[in-house]
Order: sequence, then C-alpha cells, then structure tokens
Amino acid sequence: MSGAGGITRTQQDIAAGDIPVDTPRLPAREAAESELSKSMYHENDPNFLQRALNQFWDWVAGVFDAAAGAAPGGPAGLAVLVVIVVGLAAALWWRLGNPQRSARSPEALFDSTGPRSAAQHRATAEAHAAALRWTEAVQERMRAIVRSLEERALLDPRPGRTADEAAAEAGRTLPEHTARLRAAARSFDDVTYGGRTADQPAYLSLRTLDLELDEAKPLLPGTSRGATG
Repeated sequence: MSGAGGITRTQQDIAAGDIPVDTPRLPAREAAESELSKSMYHENDPNFLQRALNQFWDWVAGVFDAAAGAAPGGPAGLAVLVVIVVGLAAALWWRLGNPQRSARSPEALFDSTGPRSAAQHRATAEAHAAALRWTEAVQERMRAIVRSLEERALLDPRPGRTADEAAAEAGRTLPEHTARLRAAARSFDDVTYGGRTADQPAYLSLRTLDLELDEAKPLLPGTSRGATG
C-alpha cells in the first residue's frame, strides 16, 4: 500500500505543479555575457582602425580572387594583364605628356585670359616680385618682353606663340640680344613647364633685359649688323 501510496503522492504533486525546476537559462546567459564584457578579456582585440583595414584588405583580396578566377590562366594571367595595363599607361603618358600641360595650347606664352598690355604684365611682375613669388614674376616679365616687342611692331601679334619662337623671331631684329632672349625663353619654359622654381637673380636678369630691349634699336632690313648704333 505504501508503494501505491507513494505513487499516488507523486502523481498528486505533479498535478499540483510541484515539478522540480532547473536553473533558468536566461539569467545564466546574461551572467556569462556580463563576465565576458570585462576589459580584461579584450585587451588584445584589434581597434576600430585595424578592423576597418582588415575588412578593406579582405575586400581587396576578394576582388583579386574574383579577377583571377575570371582571367585566362588564373593568377598568372591576371598578373600579365596588370603588367600590360601598366605598360600601356606608361606609353600613353610618355607619348602625350602631362595632361595639364597639353590642356593649355602646347607651351603657349600667353594664357587665355585675354590680351594685356606690356605695362600690365610689368606691373603684375613687380607685384609678384614684391611678394617674393619669383616664378610668377619671371613668367609675367617674359610676357611683358614679348608684348612690348609686339606693341613696337618688332613682332607680329600671334596667338599661341611660344617663348622660344618669340625669342628666335625677336633675335632677327635685335641680334645683339639674341643669346639673352633665348636664355630668357629657357627660364620661362623651365618654371612654366619644367617644374622648376625661379629665384631673384633669374627675375632681375629678365627685368634688366626688358628695360634694355625697350631702348634697343632694331636692325632694319638691308642694314648690316655693324651699321647699327
């Protein structure tokens, strides 16, 4: 009877809802997360920048893997294609030159802001010189020289003329100044297209040449060089 009675008592307990309950999972999970969130467990974790870089390089690796899979010959074929593209880019750069340089009519002496007088170019050159901007001062002084020769009808006004062309043409009517005109044109080209920086002596040389040319007498057609004076 006791056995039966025990069974009966257990059934009654179950019916009453007195079932032994295990420890709930949610509090245990929260306790574990709280413990793992402590800084001592994350001292060696990568920072935000490192994680971003890792994600970036993973993306780059994925792009190259996809390209290698699509390229004939796999990774070796991709490497050959990269070499070919780089070679073509270098050939185009060598053939066409600096895009910024070719965008302005090749080596033109004057820009496209409109014609300005020699006096205006001289004033701008002096302003640059006063501010120690020798490169810009050299450029404007060379433009003043050529514009002055055009204003005196020693050079025909011609859009797109280069500094070298102006020096060569002016040298035919002012032969005593040929060498210095060519040197001035080289200075202009060096600072404008060659990436060089002018200095004070370079500007003063062009300034002196400008003043001397302003008083120089041209060699008239049919007149020998020795007859000028």
